[in-house]
Formats: sequence, structure tokens, C-alpha cells
Amino acid sequence: MVLIFAAVVNLVLFYQGHDSESDQSFSIIRVGDVKVGAESISGLVISVASGNSNDKNEMEQKIHDVEEIIQSIGSGDSVNGHDIVKIPSELSSEYNSMTASWESYKVSVQNTEKISVFDPEATKAMNYLLEKNNELILATNQLANDVKDLGRDYTRHKEISNDLMEYAKIIGQQTLLISIGEDTNAQSELKEKRLKFEIGVRKLLQIPTLDLNVKSVGEKHETLIQIPRENSKTLQAIDPLWESMQSKITILEERTLLSPEFNSAKNQMNSKKMMLYDNIDEILKKWNEITSKHNISEQTTVQVILVIDIVIFFIVVIMIRQSLRPLGIITNALSKVKDGIYSEIKYSGKDEVGELVTSFNIMSSTIKEKDEEGKKKDIAKDEFLAMITHELKTPLVPIQGYADILLSEHLGKLTSKQKERIAIIKSSSEALLSLISDLLDAQKLELGQLRISKKVAGISDTVSKSLENHRLEAEKNSVEIILRGENVQIEHDPERITQVVSNLIKNSIAAIGSGGGKIEVSIENGPSDVTVSVKDNGVGIAKDKQEDLFKKFYQVDTTLTRERGGSGLGLAISKGIIENHLGRIWADSEIGKGSTFSFRIPKNQSEQNKTPL
Repeated sequence: MVLIFAAVVNLVLFYQGHDSESDQSFSIIRVGDVKVGAESISGLVISVASGNSNDKNEMEQKIHDVEEIIQSIGSGDSVNGHDIVKIPSELSSEYNSMTASWESYKVSVQNTEKISVFDPEATKAMNYLLEKNNELILATNQLANDVKDLGRDYTRHKEISNDLMEYAKIIGQQTLLISIGEDTNAQSELKEKRLKFEIGVRKLLQIPTLDLNVKSVGEKHETLIQIPRENSKTLQAIDPLWESMQSKITILEERTLLSPEFNSAKNQMNSKKMMLYDNIDEILKKWNEITSKHNISEQTTVQVILVIDIVIFFIVVIMIRQSLRPLGIITNALSKVKDGIYSEIKYSGKDEVGELVTSFNIMSSTIKEKDEEGKKKDIAKDEFLAMITHELKTPLVPIQGYADILLSEHLGKLTSKQKERIAIIKSSSEALLSLISDLLDAQKLELGQLRISKKVAGISDTVSKSLENHRLEAEKNSVEIILRGENVQIEHDPERITQVVSNLIKNSIAAIGSGGGKIEVSIENGPSDVTVSVKDNGVGIAKDKQEDLFKKFYQVDTTLTRERGGSGLGLAISKGIIENHLGRIWADSEIGKGSTFSFRIPKNQSEQNKTPL
């Protein structure tokens, strides 16, 4: 009877301790809920600042929920049938710090939501430049034509005029990249080309450049003879147009499309949020330590009672361990939530622990859903950029078509000046279409939506098609192209592989330059794959620059890019196409000894690995 009584007393004491521990664990979870709620609020306030007024009510509800949690932890309350244990007196200082951090964070949230995300001045400047850039390109092209027939004394004038035409094109390209959010290095590029353009215009107008930092862009002060009046009309027209555009470029150099006030407010909000997180982590850490000490004390009591009745208390110990096991799983799961791992706890019991597990699973599921919503928003952003790029591409096709019709004189005879202007329209639209096409392909690769239509065909036939497309350009630059290898039948997308080879051939011709050279294209038939290599005897690429070759918008030689054009997307797109063929692409190069770009694709590719639309 004594043993039974002792066992009953032990069970009663344990149950009371277990119930108290369950309430404390639920209270600790509620402290963690403050962190979850603060993170949700952080995402919602950015959405509200972006103009999504529908999220404002949800944000205010989240703020109310978090304040309710903080109040219940401080005073003790009952939430959804669970008793919230008042925070221990030892943690009152940490609790007050958390409350103060929350109030500070809430104020920063309310300030941030009132500030517009986008900088109106930078947006107006960008729109103005996009509108006027084509006019500047036409004017600089006309200027080059005006001075090209002048004598030897005007050789330097002709060089500067041609440079101005290239600078105008690059300014338009960089402004377009900023407008679609791809603004890596665009601001520094704009600043450099703006200064070079200003230096060139001043030299042609015989305006001193002493107040300009010409050395920073590789230029020098020089005085040129005056251009004859009959040849300087276009130059006089460029001067006011450039002055108006230069002020807008200066704005884009100094400001981003995102409002600096919003960035400042957001950074301050994030700083306050991190302070709140630190205070929450400190409470969780110390509260867990207090709970652990309490558990040790209870276990000691149980061990003393076990001496009285080993059998009975052995059963009690087993029950205790079984009851504590879910709490250990919950603690581990809580630590995983901090690392972004959201797992569901399996527990079939209907007791307090079961309810605690259910609450945790609900919390974990909610956090996971919010993470997935964030990922969907990122995908939606990428899809929006792809749509905008596609819409920019659509009007260029009829522009090119009508330019060709006009140049063929099907609609009537044209003067030489009219043909020149229409040729400029065609050339500019082709350059812009090429840039937008590359941007569209790059965006589709990001979204996994690039069309790949594989069929069995001869790889040599595909490569030959690419070479023929560039044969005329190669002959113009005195470049010899040689193709060697078997016409291996292999499963691939002829159009996309043609695009890859074309990118490599274009790069090789650019690397060789106009001095002449040789490009060797070889096809190697291996046991399980086929390797295509494009080797040139061009300038080569430094070792420290080769690791970034296949990144978007990376260009090894900006001078070469300015002379021949290019978006820096060709190799990145080629890498995506080859990887969609389950292959790989790489480069071997040495300065002064040329470069070899190679890609390898397997002969047999399983049906389930075909890339969907």
C-alpha cells in the first residue's frame, strides 16, 4: 500500500509538473510566434509601400496579433484552450527589452509603409533618355557623315564623330538595362560614356575641357581646328540635345529607380527587426535554461521515490520519458525552424502534448506557406520581366520589315539621304532586337521556359549552318573558317545548337579582329558523347577572367564590345542551352595564343529529361 501510495503521489506530482511544463513550452512557442509575425509584417509593409493597398488590412491584423501575444506572455492568459504561463520573474528585464524593441519596430513599419518604393525623379529621367536616345543616335550618325569627306586636317574630327555615335548607342543600351531592373554596373558605364561624350562634343565645338577629368576615361586635352560652317549644322543641333540629356544621365548616375528614402526606411526597419530577433532569442535561450533546470529537479525527485519501489517507479520513469519525447522533438523542430526547415511532427496522442504538436504543426505549415508565397512572388517578377522583354521585342519586327520594304524602293524611289536615314533605323532596330532577344532568352532560362525541341540529326549539318551564317562576316575580316569531323547523328535541337555555335563564332571573329586569322571548328565523336570545339588565334583571355565568362552581362573587353556591339549574354545563354541538352560548356585560353571554346552533349538522352515549354 505504501508503495502504491508513493506511486500515486509520484504520478500526481509528475502530472502536475508535466502540465506546468506543457504550458511553459506553449508559452515559449508563443514567444517564437512574435518572430514569425514580425517577419510576415516585414514582407507585407514592402507590398503596401509598392501600392498593394489590399495588404494593408492584413498587415494591421498581424500587428494586432503580435501585440496580443506579447501582452499574454507578460500577464499570463488562456489562448485557444491553452494556459499561457506568465514569463518568469527572472526574465522580466529581457521581456521589457523585447517589448521596447517591438514598439520601436512597429513605429519603423508604420513609417516605411507611407514612403513610395520608386524614386519619381529617377523614373522621369530614365523615360526622357529612352525617348531622346534614338534622336541622339541619328544626330551623331549624321555628324559622322557630315565630316567624313573633309581633308586630312579633320582626321581627328572624324574619329571623335564615330566615337560619339558608339557612345550614344551604349548610353541607350545601359538606360534600357536599368529600366528592366538589370542594372549591374550600368550606372558606372553611363557615367563613363557621358563624360566621354561631353569631352568629344566640346572638342568639336572648340570648347575647353580643362574643367573635366579627361584622364579618368583615358582622354587628353586637345584643341582642334574649326569644322567648316556648312559641315557643322548637325553638331550645333547636337549641343542643346546633349545638354538636356546629360542632366538626366547625371540623375541616373547618382540615384537608383528605388527611392533612397524608402531604402533608408527599409534598412532602419530591418535593423529594428534584427534587434527584436536578438531579444526574442535571448528570452528563448534563458527560458529554455530555466525549464531544463526545473526538469532536472523533477528527475531527481523521481529517482528518490524509485528507491522506495523500483518496479512501480520504473514504470513511472518509462511514462515520463515517453511523455518528454514529443517535447524533445518539438525543441529540435523549433531549432530547425530557425534554419528554414519546416517539418511536421507525427504524434497520435490526444493529450496536452498532442495539442502542443498540433499547434506547432499549424505554425510550421503557416511559415512554410509564407515562404512558398515569397518564392511565387519571385517567379511572378521573373515572368513579368520576361513579358515586358517580349512586348519590347514585338514592335521591332514590323519596323525592320517596313525598313526593308522602303530600302527596296517598292513604295517609290528614295534619295540617298533618305536611304541613309532608313538604313540607320534598320541598323538600330536590329541592334535593339538582338539585345532584347538575348534578354528574353536569358529570362526564359531563369524561368525554365526556354523552348528545346530535340530530334535526331547530323551535328555537322547543324554546325555548317552556323558557319554559313557568318561566312560573309569572316571573309570581310580576312578570317578563314575550317570545319573538321564526322556528321554524327545525335539527338539535339538544331536551332539552339546553331545559336550556340553562332555565339562562339561571333566571339572568335571579334577576338581575331580585322587583321585576319583562322578559326578551326572540330567535331569529336566519342563513345557516349560528341564534343564540338571552336578554336581561334585571337587575342586570348586572361586566366583571372575566364571563371566569369558564362555569367550574364559579363564582358571581357569593353573596348571590343563598344566597337562590335554585344550584350554580354551570348555565353550565358549558350551555357543554359547546353545544360538543357544534359551537357557542359567550357573555355581554354591564353593571352596572345587564342581561345578554344568547347561543348559536349551526350548521344542518348532519356525522354523524361526533355525540357518542357
